[in-house]
Amino acid sequence: MMKMKNINSSNNNKTNGLSSIINNGGSDGNRAEPGSKEWEMRPGGMLVQMRTTDSDRNSALVPTIRVRVKYGSIYHEVNISSQATFGELKKMLSGPTGLHHEDQKLLYKDKERDSKAFLDMVGVKDKSKIVLVEDPISQEKRLLERRKNAKMEKAAKSISEISLEVDRLAGRVSAFESIISKGGRVVETDLLNLIELLMNQLLKLDGIVADGDVKLQRKMQVKRVQKYVETLDVLKVKNSMPSSNGGHAPVQPQQKHSNGQRQGPVQEKKQQAFKWTS
Repeated sequence: MMKMKNINSSNNNKTNGLSSIINNGGSDGNRAEPGSKEWEMRPGGMLVQMRTTDSDRNSALVPTIRVRVKYGSIYHEVNISSQATFGELKKMLSGPTGLHHEDQKLLYKDKERDSKAFLDMVGVKDKSKIVLVEDPISQEKRLLERRKNAKMEKAAKSISEISLEVDRLAGRVSAFESIISKGGRVVETDLLNLIELLMNQLLKLDGIVADGDVKLQRKMQVKRVQKYVETLDVLKVKNSMPSSNGGHAPVQPQQKHSNGQRQGPVQEKKQQAFKWTS
């Protein structure tokens, strides 16, 4: 029994000692923070320093290298991770060279390297030499793309301005429709002038070259304006019909004469505009 007591006492002392290490952080007297990664308890009560994770080891083992990049007659020294890609290196070179990363070609050992290729996988080491040259094909593609985007932005802006003007004219169409539907009359020249203003918007839309979503916006506005013109044509007929009191509204001269004379400007614009389907 005495022997067992001594063993238990010894175990208690060890446990107290471990607790002291955990609480006090070791002999240096620095208390370990709760949840500290410096120590961990193994099964069986053994206290050991926590093992370093694979990610910690990898981050510690990945070296930073300095590569020399020649661009023309100038050398640029760049500090970069050995596991970085050539694409990442291109982006780092955009600042000092003034060359867009998509317009760059990087040559290592006289061979062009893909932007997705890793430096260490092709043998790039500290103080390795890389040559940078411009890519004229990529430059031309980017220039064309930039011009196309600028053109589409301009087209979208023009369509937006036309849409606002059509909104304003649509208010007048609604006003005329309200008057005529209630048996009232409007001056026919006002109807014709409004039709001509809408035709002018169609002519503007016809002069806009667009693709993709901008083309769809243009098509929607064309159909919208055409609908308003059709509404005004119907209103013009109703406006010229005899009134309920037996009178007749004044009839304007026809735009096209039987002798084949030239049509009025409104009719010409309408014939041209209504040929458009997009």
